[in-house]
Amino acid sequence: ESFEEIRQNQYYYVDKTKLIEQLFDSLGKVSLFTRPRRFGKTLGMSMLANFFDIRKDSHELFNGLAISRNSGLCANWMNQYPTVFLTLKDVDGLDFESAKSMLQRRIAELCRQYFYLTESEKVNPFDKKIFLQLVDVVDGKTTDTMLKTSLSLIMQMLHDYYEKPVI
Repeated sequence: ESFEEIRQNQYYYVDKTKLIEQLFDSLGKVSLFTRPRRFGKTLGMSMLANFFDIRKDSHELFNGLAISRNSGLCANWMNQYPTVFLTLKDVDGLDFESAKSMLQRRIAELCRQYFYLTESEKVNPFDKKIFLQLVDVVDGKTTDTMLKTSLSLIMQMLHDYYEKPVI
């Protein structure tokens, strides 16, 4: 499931980095990947996140793979954009409330990855307040509306911080 782990530990990997180039051929505002279960959607999204994420230096991870031969694309896009990676594959439950609780926990984990945003003067202070409630699954007062809009909140905060579009 983790592109980074597979590459760092030198596990067998079938190179699917041409997908990145194909994305640019049909670039739109949103890309939807539909595949049956166990078809590598999470691994593919992990690969994309590692390619774009501005917080990383992924050159070594992609070294020797097909995408590395496209030096122009790599120079312009690799590790140049704030990126949010969220998989919902482990969010389930026997009823709605347990599934919602698992989603809330997953969003809190995602928020913790971007906790540094709360220290920035560039980020709206009201957004920070909501963000801090999303992080605190124990004492936070997360409403359904906050949960529903959590991804757009994180993306807005990343945009404010980096002043770049968010992937």
